[in-house]
Amino acid sequence: MNMKPGRILRHLATTHWRVRRAFPPDTVLALQQAIHAVEADHQGEIRFAVEGALHPADLFRDRTPRERAIEVFSQLRVWDTQENTGVLIFVLLADRAVEIVADRGVHAKVGSPGWDDICRTMQTAFGQGKFREGALAGIEAVSAHLGEHYPSAKPGELPDRPVFL
Repeated sequence: MNMKPGRILRHLATTHWRVRRAFPPDTVLALQQAIHAVEADHQGEIRFAVEGALHPADLFRDRTPRERAIEVFSQLRVWDTQENTGVLIFVLLADRAVEIVADRGVHAKVGSPGWDDICRTMQTAFGQGKFREGALAGIEAVSAHLGEHYPSAKPGELPDRPVFL
């Protein structure tokens, strides 16, 4: 166990108010509309989830943002698409972390380097306080990969509205 005091303080200080300040209702609506629009161009399914801070028990276990993203991917059933084309964009605000978890079908075609580039771009924007711009850029970049590998459109299988945990 490697509990870092700075990380614990960041998680305790990241309240629902801070999450709402980073992602106000107009931004949430813009993200929902962007997901709906880009999904019309391909077979992929994009979910966007934001978590302000980890539960203290998760901090005690030193859970990583990646581990939590994989858990959220499962909880939101992003894997439950007919063509295995689900992608989760997960933001853990307290850690200033962005993780992308893709279903096995998509991940086999894009790979970790493609997702890592998108995460870095989003984290840079978020570090400048540009949450809306960073999130929209991330959605567009994920969509570009999905459009390249799964170009034909189909009806959406998963909700477009961002999730706040």
